[in-house]
Amino acid sequence: MRARVGDLLRLTGHDQVHRTGVILAVAHPDGSPPYQVRWLDDGHETLVFPGEDARVEPPTTPRAPGPHRTARRPSGSATG
Repeated sequence: MRARVGDLLRLTGHDQVHRTGVILAVAHPDGSPPYQVRWLDDGHETLVFPGEDARVEPPTTPRAPGPHRTARRPSGSATG
């Protein structure tokens, strides 16, 4: 499974509530999980390790230009 920031994560399963969330951050440069997701039904954010009941879809609106959000510090920041 590969994703980019802004993609939708959809969870489906037997006898479960179907959920859709927006991927806010991708942990690895290759787009593999885990993903930081904001759920559309309640606005909560969680770290998700998707299972086989999950699928990634492109966003319904175009992505804003810019780099992928990953867990790294900005380069060139001054300290001191």
